[in-house]
Amino acid sequence: MSQQQRRPWIVGVSGASGTPFAASVLRGLLAAGESVDLVVSRASRLTLLDETGIAFRDAHWREDLRVWLARGADGKAGTFAVSDADLDRVRHWGAGDLAAGPSSGSYPARGMLIVPASTACVAGVALGLSKDLLQRAASVTLKERRRLVVAVRETPLSGQTLKQMVALDEAGAVVLPASPAFYAGATHIQDLVDFVAGRVLDAAGVAHQLYRRWEGELGGSRSGTR
Repeated sequence: MSQQQRRPWIVGVSGASGTPFAASVLRGLLAAGESVDLVVSRASRLTLLDETGIAFRDAHWREDLRVWLARGADGKAGTFAVSDADLDRVRHWGAGDLAAGPSSGSYPARGMLIVPASTACVAGVALGLSKDLLQRAASVTLKERRRLVVAVRETPLSGQTLKQMVALDEAGAVVLPASPAFYAGATHIQDLVDFVAGRVLDAAGVAHQLYRRWEGELGGSRSGTR
């Protein structure tokens, strides 16, 4: 696909706990045939290392991303197949690269998904800061009136963070707490992760089959499959 035809989703990964949510969203986008521009913050690399043992390195991002996306939420390696064709649709930008494509409104993008979003990330985006590429890309997404989904992963929430979440909502973002539901019949930690990822993709308008949808039937999760 030429750069003229390519119109990716920007996926920002901040330092909050919940790197499996990001992996599930990325797999969902790639399964839907979407292109992705990936921004992994410096803080999130520490979280990724702590939660998975994976060191995400700029110089080896493709290799590290393959290992990350193949890992299940339970920590089991090789749970998911990740092809070269999948990785070919991903472009990685360093978090400190403020001259990167997504830093400009003229760069073609469908929108941005921040998953997981830390409270520091929420504050930075709400205040319009651009301390790194993730925040700058989010500010650009808002000013260009593109879809911005912010999957907040923190509890409890302070009054200040709640005010900042309201500010994001008023600016046009979708504020989506990383809160799994149980009506989909979850039997594994991956099911709970995929539910949140699926709701992120729902908010972005991207088709997926990550969870069983509510169909108005009580007990349906016990009688059927996703």
